[in-house]
Amino acid sequence: MTDSNNLSKLNTSNPFNLKKAASIYLKRWFWFVLSVLICLALAFTKLRYTAPSYLATAKIMLLSDTDSSSPDAIFKDLPFFAEKEDAKVEDEIEVIMSRDFFQSVAKELQLNIQHFSKGRIYDSEIYRSSPLTINFIASDSIINQLDFTFHTRIISEKAFEYWLHEEETPKTIAFGEKIPTAFGGMIITPSSNNIKNSLGTDTRTQISSISSVAESLKRRVTIFQEVKGSKIITISIQDPIVQKAKDIVNTLIAKYNEAALKQKNIKSINTSKFIDNRVELIAKDLLGVDDSIVRFKTGNKVTDVASEAGQFLTTSMANEQELETSRMQLRQLNYMDSALGEANSYTPIPSNLGLGDPTIVTLSSRYNELISERDRLLKSAGEKNSVVIQIDQSLRSIKDNLNRSIQNSKKSLGIQINSLENQSSKLNSKIFSVPGQESKLRGIERKQGIKEQLYLYLLQKREEAAISLTATSPSSKVIDQAYSTGSPVSPNKRMYYIGALFLGFLIPFGIIYIGDLLDTKIHNKEDLEKEIKNMTVLGEIPRIKLGLKGTEKLLVEKNDRSILSESFRIVRTNFDYVRRGRTVETYDNVVFVTSTINGEGKSFFSLNTALTMANTNKRVLLIGADIRNPQIEAVLKHAIKTPVDTVGLTEFIVDKSILVGETINSYTVNDIKLDILLSGKVPPNPAELLMSGRLKDLFDYVSNQYDMVIVDTAPAMLVTDTLLISQYAGHTIYLTRADYTEKQVLNFAKELHADKKLNGMMLVVNDVSQSNFGYGAKYGYYGTPEKKSLFKRIFK
Repeated sequence: MTDSNNLSKLNTSNPFNLKKAASIYLKRWFWFVLSVLICLALAFTKLRYTAPSYLATAKIMLLSDTDSSSPDAIFKDLPFFAEKEDAKVEDEIEVIMSRDFFQSVAKELQLNIQHFSKGRIYDSEIYRSSPLTINFIASDSIINQLDFTFHTRIISEKAFEYWLHEEETPKTIAFGEKIPTAFGGMIITPSSNNIKNSLGTDTRTQISSISSVAESLKRRVTIFQEVKGSKIITISIQDPIVQKAKDIVNTLIAKYNEAALKQKNIKSINTSKFIDNRVELIAKDLLGVDDSIVRFKTGNKVTDVASEAGQFLTTSMANEQELETSRMQLRQLNYMDSALGEANSYTPIPSNLGLGDPTIVTLSSRYNELISERDRLLKSAGEKNSVVIQIDQSLRSIKDNLNRSIQNSKKSLGIQINSLENQSSKLNSKIFSVPGQESKLRGIERKQGIKEQLYLYLLQKREEAAISLTATSPSSKVIDQAYSTGSPVSPNKRMYYIGALFLGFLIPFGIIYIGDLLDTKIHNKEDLEKEIKNMTVLGEIPRIKLGLKGTEKLLVEKNDRSILSESFRIVRTNFDYVRRGRTVETYDNVVFVTSTINGEGKSFFSLNTALTMANTNKRVLLIGADIRNPQIEAVLKHAIKTPVDTVGLTEFIVDKSILVGETINSYTVNDIKLDILLSGKVPPNPAELLMSGRLKDLFDYVSNQYDMVIVDTAPAMLVTDTLLISQYAGHTIYLTRADYTEKQVLNFAKELHADKKLNGMMLVVNDVSQSNFGYGAKYGYYGTPEKKSLFKRIFK
């Protein structure tokens, strides 16, 4: 393991250091003191101009409707029943805290109309002693929903000034004169005969809605149970006016008792009224049930459902028999009709079917006789026989008459059958409806019985209610009327100052803590070591405040003992120590200075490092290799107050006729001799130019001629210039800037080191605030004058 690795052991992470964490806040003690002073001043101002509030408290005991002789009284000491009592007390507390009670209190005390006497700091309320009385023309329902403010000033015993807004010109109005308003107008009169004491006093009158006043009272009133299991509750409120607070509490208790008495009386009266109403309703229901029985029997034409059901069954059976007989006769006629056959065919037909029509029976018998006679004649004579012909004519005549009789009988039977079927349907429907009718009638009769029992029961209870309607007792007993100690309870000065002190510390602490959480930049060497643990940090360069001399203070001087010079000496010493621990074959005396992005102070560091090393009587060369944005020329020109040679690195690379010695010039900066090879003119192709082979000749020459070569290069992340010439560096100092370099950007430096793209990388933190500056933050440098603290300078 090399010496550089031994030095990097300091980069290992340390556990949480309370003292160091506290130092972040302690070094900003001034902001804590300022914040505390401001908060205390605000608390003092708040207390100075806040009206004090007084506490009014009253105690009442809730009374139960049951006394000690109640059967439940013997169990009241058991836990279960005690919990019930607590629940009842909590319920009563919720009842007292209802919005209706507070609205009643606001209306009773007219809290929706407030008068304020104008003061220099704040307006004080006038309670019960207002010099003015307001009479509204509109109804109370409108006034109770009103939000209105106006100002008055009594100018004489007969008139006053009136205006609505602060910037409005007052109007002179006589007492008793109607004042037109958006809600119907109002009349203002003096509240007493002697108003001379109120002349010239500005009064602001504020009319608020009852609902908003009730809501405000509900938020301010506190009600709690004195002891668990006790029926004693405490009611309190804070208000700037003691008498007003007392009136609110006492009125709230009175309203609660009034509501309880009213509720009990209402319960008794309503119970009696309810029973009377129910008796009347039940009596009407009884009459209605009786009427429903009458209507049911009349509508269904029944007197006795059971007896009439038997009659319906008997009639239905007789009707069915007659219907079946008619259907049988119809079938016989159909058969006879089919048996007659065609007009010229003669076949016997049945004549003994028992039909009810005698004409059909006679014609059918005569028809059959003629057919028999015709058949007999045909055996001895032919169809042309005159007798046969005469018989055929008679048969045709009888057949026609028989057909007409059959058709007429069929029609008659059809009508009869339809009538019987309709009658059968009616009888069947009546028979089917009998069970329902019987069920309905039984239900009506059952309802009649219930109504009769309920009617008798209510008559009994009406008498009991008339007997039990006695005087009611209040629901609470006042133990202590509202009282006040007379000492203000708000604002609490001690709590205000403690809160201000706490807030005074909390505000800067929170701002610093959040700022530290959101901080993404490095601030000193320790922050850099936490982010990059495997590279050596050579040191810190302090932040320099420019004086009247300007840039001269940015460069180290010969025999300089400033903090700037000492910090560069520390970097030089640490670099020498790391350099001796590394083995570099070529360009061991060539040091590249680069950074991640521009603005991190490479040129400043390179020039001061070169001056510091030259101050040890070594031959040191400073090369401006940042040919894109050269900065050394401007600093050098301002420091030595003379023109500088513009022939530099760019001209050497482009013009092969120029020798190395022709581009290097010696300068005396702050009495320190230093050789510098400037960047030269800015070329159009810097990356391609730096790939020239002449650079190797340059570095081979200067590394042999000089003890130390410091090379100021371009930012490594923005352009490739530094990486293109990195093979000529024996060591690389990678510069970061406090309060400027992002921690995220340092990942690029880690990648360069891991990939070994830059040789011998070492870190330096530039522009570190002296409050964050290493060991010098507290102790300073050896030999420098001691900085006295503010307290030491004040109490010297």
